[in-house]
Amino acid sequence: MRRGALLLVAAVPLALALALAPAAGAGAPTGRLLVLLDPARPHAAAVAALAARAGARPAGPGAPQIGLLVVRPARGRSLRAVARALRAQPGVRSVQPEGRMELRFVPNDTALSRPETAPGTPPGTPLQWAPAHTGLFGAWDRERGARALVGVIDTGVDAGHPDFTGKVAAAVDQDDDPGAGPPTADENGHGSHVASLACAATGNGLGIAGAGFDCRLAVEKTDLTDASIARSIVDATDRRALAINMSFGDRGSRPPVAAIVAAVDYAVAHDVVLVAAARDDRTDALGQPVEDQGQPANLLQPEGTGPTLNAGRGLSVTASTIQDRPSGAGEGTQISLAAPGSMFEFQGGGGGPPGLLAVAPAGHADLLDGPLPVGSNTCGCRTTVDGATYAYLQGTSMAAPQVAAAAALVRALNPDLHALEVVRLLKQTARRPAGAGWSAELGWGILDAGAALTAAARIDRRPPISRLSAPRRTHARAFRVRWTARDTAAPGLRPAGVSYVEVWRAVDRRRARRIARSRRRSLLVRGAPGHRYSFFTIAVDRAGNREARPRRPDAVTSVLR
Repeated sequence: MRRGALLLVAAVPLALALALAPAAGAGAPTGRLLVLLDPARPHAAAVAALAARAGARPAGPGAPQIGLLVVRPARGRSLRAVARALRAQPGVRSVQPEGRMELRFVPNDTALSRPETAPGTPPGTPLQWAPAHTGLFGAWDRERGARALVGVIDTGVDAGHPDFTGKVAAAVDQDDDPGAGPPTADENGHGSHVASLACAATGNGLGIAGAGFDCRLAVEKTDLTDASIARSIVDATDRRALAINMSFGDRGSRPPVAAIVAAVDYAVAHDVVLVAAARDDRTDALGQPVEDQGQPANLLQPEGTGPTLNAGRGLSVTASTIQDRPSGAGEGTQISLAAPGSMFEFQGGGGGPPGLLAVAPAGHADLLDGPLPVGSNTCGCRTTVDGATYAYLQGTSMAAPQVAAAAALVRALNPDLHALEVVRLLKQTARRPAGAGWSAELGWGILDAGAALTAAARIDRRPPISRLSAPRRTHARAFRVRWTARDTAAPGLRPAGVSYVEVWRAVDRRRARRIARSRRRSLLVRGAPGHRYSFFTIAVDRAGNREARPRRPDAVTSVLR
């Protein structure tokens, strides 16, 4: 298990943690028009006369400093007609319908707003502060992950916990120990903690919020043997997980395990984002610096590849602090990026809670209770929130599932992105507190899920669609062909827009040739009597996506004698 802990501090603004309900009908028009006048700023009388000429009346205070006038159509006039009349007036540089924005969505899970009271915690810090540091509030504005499945290979989950209600899509026993319980039980505690950071029930009014909001879990309970891990990767892949989290690893002291390498190959070939926790320490037992993050992290980001944006087969994740500083966890050229794993540096002794708050099993858990009887607490990390059991744990194990869930949100928003594109995107959009570029301590920076989803929404991978029409028969030697073209995108994405359309023609049964490349919607073509002409179009959008050639022509025209 990857487990570590604690550095200095910057307060998380309490405003980010307030549970604000989104405004109803966000973006809906208000029925008013915003008019921007030229900077000459005419007198009030001139402005009123301008509005009256266009059939508008003042509808609230403007801002004369920037030439802003707010108007509403006079009785009997439509908004469109008034807008058109205003645009025709001299001195008007912009007319737009007014809309209404919304408060940024913050779910009502109590840990997002309830203050953390552990000594040494920065004032105003909520129990669950990591979402504010990873841009999740902005991410949730775009995507809630209802279609996202996250595979978690770990020690199982306490499926009876209220933060796992309705969240476990599949639970598979990959533990070869006959004495182990079912995958919906967690005798260790690590798996429940990790899985809840990824996909705890969010917006349910209690406990914590999972980074993946509405994502569901494919729980693969493992005993951490190589065979169990390999089977788990394959099974989660077959269940169509968008991302798989692996918060465990070896010490990097043995050669690659061929079975795990083959399982990683299988997942990559099936387009799954793989995420693994880096080491929780930077030195070996003798205090010597160590850069090898161990398997599976070093299989996803091999040695020397971290500084290369396009290199790697997944993400090796180290841990950061509330100050966006390195936690003291793994560093080196096998690090992809970072996410919060502790409030302070692991060995800093800076106070605060002993890790990130997440779900803990209600009964005995080895990681939390050790060999003592049920109810004992050797780590001092158990707590209750809203009557349910949680715990504070720190380490790269806690950082990795936040990244896996963010990857799943990106893929749910933009299903046209391949896994390795998502890996690159998360690196590109990561926050770099120390400046631009990659660093050994934080990789490409700290996860910024909001920036990642904003960038993903602008990536268009779908080709446009076009269709041509032409007369079936004609005596004319010149006739017009017409076409329609539109660019498509998944819901929530911004299509690049059609750039141009190619018009292709085949004469009789000869090979089709391109006869035009046009931004128009029609073309005049010439034909000869007694010949048959087949037409089709191929549209290309501004992102370079090219429509596939149709199997059959869109239209066939016979020129009669």
